[in-house]
Amino acid sequence: MKRLTGSNQEISDLLYQEQLELSKENRNVDETVRAILEDVRVNGDKALRQYSEKFDQILVDDFLISEATIQEAFDRVDAEALTALEEAKANIESYHRHQLETGFEDQPEPGIVRGQLIRPIERVGVYVPGGTAAYPSSVLMNVIPAKLAGVKEIIMITPPQKTYVPAILVAARLAGVDKIYQVGGAQGIAALAYGTASIPRVDKITGPGNIFVATAKKQVFGLVGIDMIAGPSEIGVIADSSANARYVAADLLSQAEHDVRARAILVTDSEALADAVEAEIEHQLGQLPREAIARPSIENNGRIIIAPDKASMFDLMNLVAPEHLEIAMEDAYDYLDHVENAGSVFLGHFTSEPIGDYYAGANHVLPTTSTSRFSSALGVHDFVKRIQYTQYDQAAVNRSEKAITTLAYAEGLAAHAKAIEVRNDSN
Repeated sequence: MKRLTGSNQEISDLLYQEQLELSKENRNVDETVRAILEDVRVNGDKALRQYSEKFDQILVDDFLISEATIQEAFDRVDAEALTALEEAKANIESYHRHQLETGFEDQPEPGIVRGQLIRPIERVGVYVPGGTAAYPSSVLMNVIPAKLAGVKEIIMITPPQKTYVPAILVAARLAGVDKIYQVGGAQGIAALAYGTASIPRVDKITGPGNIFVATAKKQVFGLVGIDMIAGPSEIGVIADSSANARYVAADLLSQAEHDVRARAILVTDSEALADAVEAEIEHQLGQLPREAIARPSIENNGRIIIAPDKASMFDLMNLVAPEHLEIAMEDAYDYLDHVENAGSVFLGHFTSEPIGDYYAGANHVLPTTSTSRFSSALGVHDFVKRIQYTQYDQAAVNRSEKAITTLAYAEGLAAHAKAIEVRNDSN
């Protein structure tokens, strides 16, 4: 891991520039995705079948995954995996229930009513990767908040497979997915955005995917909603001398194994801990099945910063605004108020980030690339709309007429003013 020195602002600026380089989209990917989207928009199912044969080497007859296939997944799924999914589902549900919103209404003056309605999105599409990147935990994290929000129809798409990972289909059924279609990649995003004869158009698309999927989501945004444009996974660890180097190294590697572009950042006020963590990382890397991914991630993107004191550690990490933030300190909870920017926070020496990935209940779909400065984890709020309403009786309009028309005329919009003046009971 590379060590960085300088002021907090200098270090954060350097890290941000590095982050931008890692998340830059290849222009060829942009062009390729644009062509795929247009092909599916024009040719629908025919294009989907062609891309499935080209990219997945599978000729798809029926895109809808049958009930028999889903039942077979329940028959094949490991019993312990099923129990773990059920427990995770319960935890995710109990956490996200706290996010449910209610509307409001007030009457600030006689004759005036103002309020807000909360309405669920009608139809949501969830993208779930296939093959070696099959994550049943992501199914739960994307679908359960939508279900709690009251989304009327939840559609899942996943790349066609000769044999599906049973836990993916099981998780979908447990979470409440209505229909599952076998289509992946940018073409799957196009199907959700535009609709085809087989796959209905949705109002919002969520879920992780490779650079082609992420680019497709970016390009259809505006026609449909999306959860976020995710960059490489990242973890920031704030640790003092009380931290266990073995734990810290393991947690840094837990994100490094995701992707060669993933980033792991340690900020500490203990040089001894920094040395020990470096040694532990090298030791643990050799034991990882995904060393070929984790090693370049650590060597190219891993960073260690020695801070002069605890306040500086938090100041710097707030500038970094990491996706995942661990506070590896004895009194970690006492420092929670020091956190301004982070996707999800893990407190204390034993709360490893994977607890949040799989089980605790807080969502693991998180803002990356420093976007936790202005955005949040996926939640129930992402699957509802807030509809405002207002009612003025004639007397209330008359009382407010002067202020409203003054502003309208100031903006040069006379018709706006006239629409108020014609309602004056003296006219």
